[in-house]
Order: sequence, then structure tokens, then C-alpha cells
Amino acid sequence: MNARTYEATPPCRVAFLGLGVMGHPMAGHLARAGHRVTVFNRTAAKAQAWASEYAGASAPTPRQAAAGADFVFSCVGNDDDLRAVTLGAEGAFAGMKPGAVFADHTTASAAVARELHAAARALGLHFIDAPVSGGEAGAVHGTLTIMCGGEAAPFEAMRPVALNFAKAVTRVGDSGAGQLAKMVNQVAIAGLVQGLAEAIAFGQRAGLDMPLVLDVIGKGAAQSWQMDHRGKTMVDDRFDFGFAVDWMRKDLGLVLAEARRNGAPLPVTALVDQFYAEVQAMGGRRWDTSSLIRRLKR
Repeated sequence: MNARTYEATPPCRVAFLGLGVMGHPMAGHLARAGHRVTVFNRTAAKAQAWASEYAGASAPTPRQAAAGADFVFSCVGNDDDLRAVTLGAEGAFAGMKPGAVFADHTTASAAVARELHAAARALGLHFIDAPVSGGEAGAVHGTLTIMCGGEAAPFEAMRPVALNFAKAVTRVGDSGAGQLAKMVNQVAIAGLVQGLAEAIAFGQRAGLDMPLVLDVIGKGAAQSWQMDHRGKTMVDDRFDFGFAVDWMRKDLGLVLAEARRNGAPLPVTALVDQFYAEVQAMGGRRWDTSSLIRRLKR
């Protein structure tokens, strides 16, 4: 991360809640950019290790981590985890100063984003739903894409700080819009990965030199991020990296629940979700999402 060029922003007091594979490097970029960072993690030892690595501070509760912070960022597991770090006597909202901004990078439901936006507003705080795309590599290299929902003024205040771990931070609408945009992202990825899996499996059955074929078609209309970054590893049957199938199923569950609410037909997404269930049953819960091709080779 030392090679990363950081935004020239005034140093702020920042809290970061959740130090998993995404949160740990994201918080690290904030510290390296010169911000005063206090972290919280449910497993306290992880927070203490982070604080030692980055010369930051750790706190035993979200409330204590958020106390006095200008911005509080979070990246946790799901809706319930998000409520746990924001609400209640020891939640971050209880410790934040008036006018502070909470930006959540969890992939969660639009409903919980709107719920927490309302709760924050009632306390004189601001809440931005800000899910990310780019995976662990994007977090490590500080090149995430962030899609945000919420009010314009707190978004504009938060944006330059978040650009220390992202390459793009964009407001796409009001509260909940960030989460809905992330759902659009996951719908698009699910279809792309399944199409790429079928294409590669077909080419292999046909006896083609698939690395060569991918190089050729990757220069034309079939090109995609998935083809560029996952095509050859799919050919090589390597999946011990990247965005886990378990995480994708969580995300697709959010998508399908929202589609049931708004009436959007998602036949391909629903089918690919079931294909991922088959991959889980094959032992692939932590394989990269490109492991869809495994079920075509049985």
C-alpha cells in the first residue's frame, strides 16, 4: 500500500468498524493518508493488531471508536451486523458528535439503509449507504468503486476521505440507492460469470486452445472484466482467491428479495443463484465466484 498516491485532504478524526478482508486494508489506507483512525472489530485482537500495524488506535465498542470522529466508516457482514454496530447504547450513533457522517460499505439491504438514515437523522447525524465493488484486491490496492445513497452535502464531505481507498465514489441517489446500485452490479456479474463459464466449458469440449481463444475474443465484443481477470484462471481450474461463493449468495439473496418487492423479473439471476447453491454443495463455499464452471465439468 505504500505506493498508493493519496488524496490531499486535511487530516480528520476517523473511525472504522469491521476489519475483515475488506475493512482491514481500507482502514489502513486512511491511516497512511494521514487521518487519525480508531478501529473497532468484534474480535478485539484484530483491532489491536491493526492498531499496532498502522500506529492507530482501537476501541472496545463502536460507541467509543466513533466518539469525536468526523467520519465513521463500516464494513461488516449483513443487516443485523450493521444494526449491531450503529444502534443501541454501545452503537456508533450513541457516540458520534452532531453533524458527523456515517458511511457504510457493507453490502446490505436498501431497507436497512433507509432505516439507519432515518435513525441517524433523528439524532442530528448523517448516514450514507456506500457499498463497494472491486473485491479484496480493490481494497488492498485502494481502487474500489463506491456507489452511494444519501443526501448530497454529507456525501460531498465524505467523498474526498473515501477516495483514499477508492478510485471512484459516486452518489447515485437518495438513501438506499447505493445498495440498489450494488444489486444491479451483482445481477450483471452473475449473468456474465455464468456466460463465461459456459463459453469456456464449451470451448474446452470442442478441443480449442482456450487461453488463445480468450486472447482473441477478449479484443472484441465479448470482452469484460470477468474475462480479463477470471477467464484464464477458470481454464486452469483455480478458485482459491477472490470473491467467495458464500458472499455472492448473500448478495443475490438481497437482490431476489428486492425483486420480489418491486416486481422486477430476474429469471437468469434466480437460476444462477441455484447454480451457486450447487457449487456450495460441492464444497465450494469459499471458492471464487468464477467456480461456476466446476458444475459444468462434473
